[in-house]
Amino acid sequence: MKGFTYKRILLKLSGEALMGEKSYGIDSTTVHFMASEIRGIVAMGVEIAVVIGGGNIFRGVEASVKGMERASADYMGMLATVINALALQNSLEKIGVHTRVQSAIEMQELAEPYIRRRAMRHLEKGRVVIFAAGTGNPYFTTDTAAALRAMEIGAEIILKATKVDGVYTSDPMKDPTAKKYSFISYIDVLRKGLSVMDSTAISLCMDNNLPIMVFNVRAKGNIKKIVQGKRIGTLVGGNNAEGTQKKDR
Repeated sequence: MKGFTYKRILLKLSGEALMGEKSYGIDSTTVHFMASEIRGIVAMGVEIAVVIGGGNIFRGVEASVKGMERASADYMGMLATVINALALQNSLEKIGVHTRVQSAIEMQELAEPYIRRRAMRHLEKGRVVIFAAGTGNPYFTTDTAAALRAMEIGAEIILKATKVDGVYTSDPMKDPTAKKYSFISYIDVLRKGLSVMDSTAISLCMDNNLPIMVFNVRAKGNIKKIVQGKRIGTLVGGNNAEGTQKKDR
């Protein structure tokens, strides 16, 4: 396992990450960039699974606030994640990366059903597995789906892709005095109400001691740096996680 710290990772991409500079939908150049970044990790021999959101197309929570019944709105959001998963799969396959999409909602013509053991077998064979449709249940976010799938497949870390380079004391886009954390514990994320992942996802990771690395996905090579054990972004973990990360380096 020379050359990398983590053997199996789960990358959490938001739907917005696929928009690029657009205000809606999918930007093909951005999707190609994401695919190229993933290809570089696969070439190193690292096993990678992806959970992708659907906020660039449809947000169930926002629709429910505007009067739509929440469960129906959430199911529509799950379908949006399938569209994004197929777009990423297409881009990965075009550059020679073997990929499987597994959906928590059965749709045989488009994707495999989610089967844990099959997903792990794909990873062992060097295929990228994209998990679509969240958990398959309304009222749960794709952040929670990422935490759940990561634990099910035995991922060693969740890479939470964002537009900024880590977790800050406040929104750095709005507050120029915001300070970045290099490390923060799960409990402090919950206590401070920081928008890393939703509270259910953070609690799941805390209960199972699964670290989360929050980083800027737009910077080329960042995923590779994390896999190699380099400190970028913000590490979210237990009280001993920071010492473990330093030891790995």
